[in-house]
Amino acid sequence: MQNSFDEKILDEANDWIKANQKVVLATVIQTWGSSPRPTGSRMVVNENGDFSGSVSGGCVESAVVRECVGIIKENKPFKKIEFKVSNESA
Repeated sequence: MQNSFDEKILDEANDWIKANQKVVLATVIQTWGSSPRPTGSRMVVNENGDFSGSVSGGCVESAVVRECVGIIKENKPFKKIEFKVSNESA
């Protein structure tokens, strides 16, 4: 089941694709403890670093954008990225 948030980011991705921009869809596949966003949270990023959606509530968003732009530049089909939080930050 898709919610309006998912529809918004997918519509944004579709608009970018129609404008001949490459996009990457980032999805949270696992969390632990009290994470800011649940498993399944999504964010779409285009080749210019513009994004829609959220995978972290802001704490790692810029790193995710950088990774996504790198995926586009390297023409990779996918990449699994793991972000860890220190005990002091948790």
